[in-house]
Amino acid sequence: MADIADPTRPFWLGLPYWLVGAVLILALFGAFQVYYWVGRRLGQRLYDSRIGVRLGWARIAKIEHVVERWGALAVYGCFWVPMLRHTLPWVAGALRVSYPWYVVASALGCLTWAPLWWFGLTAIVWGWLELAARSPITAAGVAVVAVAAVSWFLVRRRRRKRSDSEEKALVS
Repeated sequence: MADIADPTRPFWLGLPYWLVGAVLILALFGAFQVYYWVGRRLGQRLYDSRIGVRLGWARIAKIEHVVERWGALAVYGCFWVPMLRHTLPWVAGALRVSYPWYVVASALGCLTWAPLWWFGLTAIVWGWLELAARSPITAAGVAVVAVAAVSWFLVRRRRRKRSDSEEKALVS
């Protein structure tokens, strides 16, 4: 049977569970600072870089609009939106969002989003392992249903994007 993580016992590399979470929060905060300063240093060249070309001018313009409208609050909100999480900090740096406010927003984002992700993901993994220890067939079924649900969602989203772009092409 799978063993549930105890916050006080060594969990990973001899570190307690809570400390691993704290290290991950600090690493995420550090990554966000790097994103900001790279965006600030590159400025307009960011848009012509491989990342900028891959994202596309239209997407970057949307992100710029969000940053211009919401400022540092957009930085906090980007933690909760998957693709925005790793693109908005670059744009915030390129647009020179106030760094003190950026630090506050990114710190609050790290302190609220990361623990939910860390503890939530860990709970899902340990729960699934517990289920697998008790009933491997049920655990396999749950995994198949989860993969099918994610696949369905991604296909549906891709089709919606395709139909939206075809609609825009017809209007133009």
